[in-house]
Amino acid sequence: MDITPAIKQQLDELDEKFKALNQKTETHLEGLRWAKPITYWDYIQTDALLNLQIQRTTLPDEMVFIMYHQVNELLFKMILWEVEQLCHTEKPETAYFTEKLMRISRYFDMLTTSFTIMGDGMEVDQYMKFRNTLTPASGFQSAQYRLIEFASTDLINLIDYRYRATIDRNTPYEHALEHLYWQAAGKDYKTGEKSYLLSEFEKKYKGEFLRFMEEYNTINIWRKFKQLPEEAQNDAKLVKAMRHYDYTVNVTWVMGHYNTAKKYIESVAGPQEATGGSDWKKYMHPKYQRRIFFPELWSEEELKHWGENV
Repeated sequence: MDITPAIKQQLDELDEKFKALNQKTETHLEGLRWAKPITYWDYIQTDALLNLQIQRTTLPDEMVFIMYHQVNELLFKMILWEVEQLCHTEKPETAYFTEKLMRISRYFDMLTTSFTIMGDGMEVDQYMKFRNTLTPASGFQSAQYRLIEFASTDLINLIDYRYRATIDRNTPYEHALEHLYWQAAGKDYKTGEKSYLLSEFEKKYKGEFLRFMEEYNTINIWRKFKQLPEEAQNDAKLVKAMRHYDYTVNVTWVMGHYNTAKKYIESVAGPQEATGGSDWKKYMHPKYQRRIFFPELWSEEELKHWGENV
């Protein structure tokens, strides 16, 4: 075979790469001779992926429930992948910032429209049977979703409204964590006692949450936006993208989840709790918790009626 200039250039570049790693180029080239060609199933790891669905019952629609939530977690990972790149770019250009934000929003748009899969894709009778085997687990315990929140906005915007006046940017992270809005779903505020749902969640993820809160304290999406030049902060396309992301995550997606839960939980007579025992209506409905990532981008009237008439 003739060594064309293009092949020689590639070999030279490989040689430079391996020398920089203090490796012998010939060793890696020899290894390449014996390496198996990649296949789709090896690259995507389909065998491992398709063996992660373990049912707790014999009810077929439980498989829909499991796979749907696993897809959600994969999309959360895709969102965090984009968020990490955006927030760790020291001085992102306006076009780059907008593109990353729209990628993130498209993932959440996909999550929002997907609720019909679960909402219309399971028999109510089957769900009401297998849900009892899930107690006390809950979607509340999605750690990735909490990380997305931490990376999107200042912590004060995630604090329970009852305690915001007592917390500022100098508040210790652990104290702030104790007063996040979602604590109300797993804590008896008369006694201060935490539910098993919340205790186990914190036992597994508290350390990671505290580290992540500190890491993104000054580089979350809102802080990166405020670091842009004034002209960029007034860019109509970027502001629209910021508002779309905020509303999609904190109203549209939440209401999709709320309406799906309502269909199943209220399908039987009498008051029903979520599987984790939380007051699911007040925890989920945006008009109660008023989760808003970028309040400065909304008018007083919009903020006043946040989460209403949806």
